Amino acid sequence: MNVRQLDISRRSIALAAALIGTVSLVIGAHAALNMRALDAAKAVTTDQVTGSVGQTSRLALVIGNGHYPDASAPLTQSINDARALSSTLRKNGFDVDMVEDASKDDMVRAVNRLKSRIKHDTVVMLFFGGYGVQAGRESYMLPVDAVIWKESDVRRQGVSIEGVLNMMKEQGAKAKLVVVDASRRNPYERRFRSYSHGLAPIGTPDNALILSSASPGKVVDDGKGEHSTLVSELLNNLNAQQGSSAESVFNKTRVAISRASEGDQVPTVSSSLLEDVRLNEAGG
Repeated sequence: MNVRQLDISRRSIALAAALIGTVSLVIGAHAALNMRALDAAKAVTTDQVTGSVGQTSRLALVIGNGHYPDASAPLTQSINDARALSSTLRKNGFDVDMVEDASKDDMVRAVNRLKSRIKHDTVVMLFFGGYGVQAGRESYMLPVDAVIWKESDVRRQGVSIEGVLNMMKEQGAKAKLVVVDASRRNPYERRFRSYSHGLAPIGTPDNALILSSASPGKVVDDGKGEHSTLVSELLNNLNAQQGSSAESVFNKTRVAISRASEGDQVPTVSSSLLEDVRLNEAGG
């Protein structure tokens, strides 16, 4: 091999080495960019997950039924109660879906809307004011278009309170709160051969709190105020006890009504809560 050929070979080797070095740099830079992109993606995901922890959503379904065709007079308090309670809950961080004079279809749609929004960190509250009837040891909320002649009509045309509670449980709600103001003497009772007054005991699933306007099997009068006795005292305690737990608010409402009525009306509070849940401060 002559000197010229040797020179060409050396230059070829140098060019090849330079080319290999450039390719290596490009590959290394690309890999570094990919790693940085992967790290950034992980950081975003971590931030999103971390940001969601501790942020409890608060949902409420409020139903006030007042105009029942079979009743001799409308239940004006139920409508007033639903509006006042909705306003108070909204001020305290609840996203409220309020329904007035709901038909069976209206109530089913409202429950389904609630179901679609419940997450594992959600505190959920149900309020019902209107006529309630027990059938087969279960308590039912009655829509305004219910046609009731026998006990089986209640099961077919009513909406089960226990059924709504079970739905909340199945959806994984963090806590389940229920206020039922429906222990009224209803217009259907004389149509049944065997009839039980008031509501049946409402089964309490895990991590739930239930307030009912009277003891099981008892009926109460509405009185003549703008609001029912139950909701009037509940609103008073919600507004007075900033930072108190829901269980404390419900229990103080029960005690206040029992004392004011001299034992004629004794609301029922059932609790299986595993932690404090606050009604009157946003985010608690």
